[in-house]
Amino acid sequence: MVDFELSEEQDALREISRDLLTSDCPPGTVRAVVEAGRDVDDKLWERGVRMGWTGLASPEDSGGAGQGLVELCLVAEELGRAAAPGPFPETALASWAAARGGTAPLASELAEGRRKAAFVHQASLAVRRSGRSFVISGRAAAVHAAGCADLLLVAVTGDEPCVLLVPASDVRTERRTTLDLTRSWYDVLFDEVTVAGDGILAADPAEARRWVDAMAVLTAADALGAGERLLEMTVGHVTVREQFGRPLGSFQAVKHKAADMLIALRGVRAATYYAALAFDAERDDATTAASVAKAFASESLPEIAGEALQSHGGIGFTWEHDLHLYLRRATVDALVHGTAAHHHERVLAHLERARLTRRAA
Repeated sequence: MVDFELSEEQDALREISRDLLTSDCPPGTVRAVVEAGRDVDDKLWERGVRMGWTGLASPEDSGGAGQGLVELCLVAEELGRAAAPGPFPETALASWAAARGGTAPLASELAEGRRKAAFVHQASLAVRRSGRSFVISGRAAAVHAAGCADLLLVAVTGDEPCVLLVPASDVRTERRTTLDLTRSWYDVLFDEVTVAGDGILAADPAEARRWVDAMAVLTAADALGAGERLLEMTVGHVTVREQFGRPLGSFQAVKHKAADMLIALRGVRAATYYAALAFDAERDDATTAASVAKAFASESLPEIAGEALQSHGGIGFTWEHDLHLYLRRATVDALVHGTAAHHHERVLAHLERARLTRRAA
């Protein structure tokens, strides 16, 4: 097991983010956003922007803080712990990608929260070149907060790999009803959308893969936060709930369940933050590490959610209890940006390429 010790600055970022979300994003706020059919709470967005979440990884000359994926994961983890709505990680990634792509004005607008972004990765999108432009057609499913986004960060890893920033006004969105009640999800329809000029951030597979990896790691971090909250709620419940005149938590079987949840979460944490560190250091195994983290999270979090629900008994099934908000979020995190099976296959492919490379050498 790997133990990651945060620096003083990173620890402060985590604690301040947690305090903000505790005060500004209680479950009642999450429910209100859901019931109103909104993608984000305006007050929370403004507070998060002032905290620097949207510009955390962007260079300082683009209005950002010049940090990396590790710091973004710390914020994503706290967003998951609070089941917070809003495209904070996606906007931060879009700002970072725009800065790397040489589109400084857009990077600054995103970093400063004046524009919001959604993330689209669909290898099945039809992308073709037309002179110096790219033309996109097709439907992208499960795009978070596309309804409030001003821009779409599109990472295509198919036959025509590229990284594009597409104005949301150029596409059509359809809101979908999903298991997740803490975030809004959309289908995005591209009908021969032409992207040119500053909208083209990169046209190579490595750069497209970079942002796909980053989004997978951030999703694992979000799931980790949701899982930690599920464990906290479970321990709190079994400590006070009595059965046969004893607290539920005093029974050995219940202790084992809680211990198994904790061990699984520590594994997800180690995999996630190793992947973020590898990404920031641009290690050769960064892509493999990203898939390992997402696969581990996608396998572990549904099991943790199931154990939490079982430990709560009948009350865990009620609409009024907050448990289901985190259970739903963790379950959807396991499915978006690559299932466990998808990432297992990805890891296998990377290891096979590495083996062939060593053999050729």
